[in-house]
Amino acid sequence: MNKIPNRQAICEVLMDKAKDDKDIMVLCSDSRGSASMTPFADNFPDQFIETGIAEQNLVSISAGLAKCGKKPFACSPACFLSTRSYEQAKVDVAYSNTNVTLIGISGGISYGALGMSHHSAQDIAAMSAIPNMRVYLPSDRHQTKHLIEALLKDEKPSYIRVGRNPVEDIYTEDNCPFEMDKATVLKEGTDVAIIACGEMVRPAFAAAKLLEEQGISATVLDMYCVKPLDAEGVVKAAIWRTWLHGCTGCWCRMPEKSAEHGSAGCSGHHWYLSGSI
Repeated sequence: MNKIPNRQAICEVLMDKAKDDKDIMVLCSDSRGSASMTPFADNFPDQFIETGIAEQNLVSISAGLAKCGKKPFACSPACFLSTRSYEQAKVDVAYSNTNVTLIGISGGISYGALGMSHHSAQDIAAMSAIPNMRVYLPSDRHQTKHLIEALLKDEKPSYIRVGRNPVEDIYTEDNCPFEMDKATVLKEGTDVAIIACGEMVRPAFAAAKLLEEQGISATVLDMYCVKPLDAEGVVKAAIWRTWLHGCTGCWCRMPEKSAEHGSAGCSGHHWYLSGSI
């Protein structure tokens, strides 16, 4: 069982790249421990900024650094990053088109007993609603690595949501197909398709195996790119079953994209919607 959470994988990639790229900056809001960024802060103190518990400042400072040519990665609990600093994410990052990567850690109900003040059931939907903001939910540490490497090569705003705990590997170091903004087909099927993102990809794959035992052939899509959604990947599926974020989250974008491509309402197309965080 994998013991490396996605947040740690992010730190490892940034540490490796920061050796040669001094423009990489990591900012935390009194969250370096939760974000697994303590090693980065210790090894690259000149490339690390601690803003304290001030999420609005975290995002605005990141935007300012980006305007100066830096590559900031702002790490904060998803529950606060997507609410307290929402206006800054909308205006300073997305509207201003700054090269800022916002990393929402411990998404969903990862904080458990800390209660609803620390839960983020809305962050995917909220960030997806911001024009010019991309939203990504990597499914395991290997995909996370490829995603961070890809984001280091572009200059567009983005929001990444990761959980708190390690997740079982879906890919391997040597076998992790990745194309930016394209879903990965984990399993080909002929009867139904399961479209999942983030930590729900592994359960979706397990569900496909159970269906197979009952004679039902299921396609499994790893839709790590919630926005921009891989519309082509969605349209290719004849029958969908989604295990996504809930009625205000990302699965509501499936019929939207299908309708855009003239597929909704066609004979044989059925929607089975099951929300999850």
